[in-house]
Amino acid sequence: MYTVKMEKECGCFKRSDFPAVQTFENKDDALMEATEMANDMNETFCKKHLFSVIEDGDSFIISVAMND
Repeated sequence: MYTVKMEKECGCFKRSDFPAVQTFENKDDALMEATEMANDMNETFCKKHLFSVIEDGDSFIISVAMND
C-alpha cells in the first residue's frame, strides 16, 4: 500500500477539493497522483507556496515551501 499525503495544509489547500491523504495499491499510481497534485497546486493556488513531491519509503509527501 502506498500513500500520498500533504506535509502541511495551507489555506488554499484547505479550500480546495484535494484530499489530505490518499492510498494506492500501485507505487506508480501514487507517484503520478502526487506529481499531478503538486503541479496543479503550483499552477492554480495563490503562489505563496511552492509544492514538490518527496518519496519517503511507501509514502509520497507533498512538501510545502515558501515561494520567494
